[in-house]
Amino acid sequence: MRYLCQRMKATWGIYWELVRIIVPVALVTEVLMITGVVSALAPLLAPLMAWYGLPPELALGLLVGWLVGVWSAAMVLFVLVPPSALSIADVTVFSALLLFAHALPIEQQIIRRAGPPLLLTTALRVGGGLIYAAGLHALLNTTGWLAEPVAPRWQPAPESVGWGGFFLGLGETLLMMFVILATLMCLLDLAKASGLMAGLQRAMGPLLRLAGIRGDAVHLTAVGLFLGISYGGGLLIREAREGHIAKRQVLLSCIFMGFAHSLIEDTLIVVSLGADVTSVLLGRLLFAVAATAIVGVVLAQIPERSS
Repeated sequence: MRYLCQRMKATWGIYWELVRIIVPVALVTEVLMITGVVSALAPLLAPLMAWYGLPPELALGLLVGWLVGVWSAAMVLFVLVPPSALSIADVTVFSALLLFAHALPIEQQIIRRAGPPLLLTTALRVGGGLIYAAGLHALLNTTGWLAEPVAPRWQPAPESVGWGGFFLGLGETLLMMFVILATLMCLLDLAKASGLMAGLQRAMGPLLRLAGIRGDAVHLTAVGLFLGISYGGGLLIREAREGHIAKRQVLLSCIFMGFAHSLIEDTLIVVSLGADVTSVLLGRLLFAVAATAIVGVVLAQIPERSS
């Protein structure tokens, strides 16, 4: 009983930190969506779509994804442009842009609370997505790979839920987040006690060491890699504040998670829309390792401040 009380107290601390970020940001974003501000800003991104060989209408989908998340962008993708007008390459490149940078107002605030600079990590995340998608577009355009018409396995229908649906969905999300966080905390303790955590670090260690991530940052990065920034970043906030992980390792972990996170859920969403799984999963993971390693090399040349 004492253990459960301690775990619930620790979980509540992390959870409340996330709630304080998610609720106000979600409210502001919803207001921007409803009032038409997002739709008005979308044409500014139309030239960017041309650089990637994408229809200008998808600018709104990308902006929705950047502000709200992958699910929301998926809901409007085929409303903006019908599947018959898109190739597998188009959906794959759009998905690459989306997977690197989405739900930025919420996720980047979580990253900031863990310690790394907001502007730096946001710029790296957006820039990384632009670079990876540009390379992917150039490769697919030159070779003609994935030029076949897209055949989505799933075409979500957008719903007009109103404020009632918004608050219901937000409440369900926050409730599920608490359950998942509490479960994660207990599983992490169990994994540490049973030696599974050491095994995970050994398994993930070689890959993450290539990116410059070591020690206790490995398993927290793995949580973010598979489950998402809300969970991996939330745990990092606690560890960073308690001084269990060096600041530079926290920074590298957050940069890596910005490039590659929620590999299971987000990948399944875009693959069901017709994206190429190799490009959005393996390619993104390899890019994350290489890009984070480059950042790590640059950081190694900068003396780390002791305070």
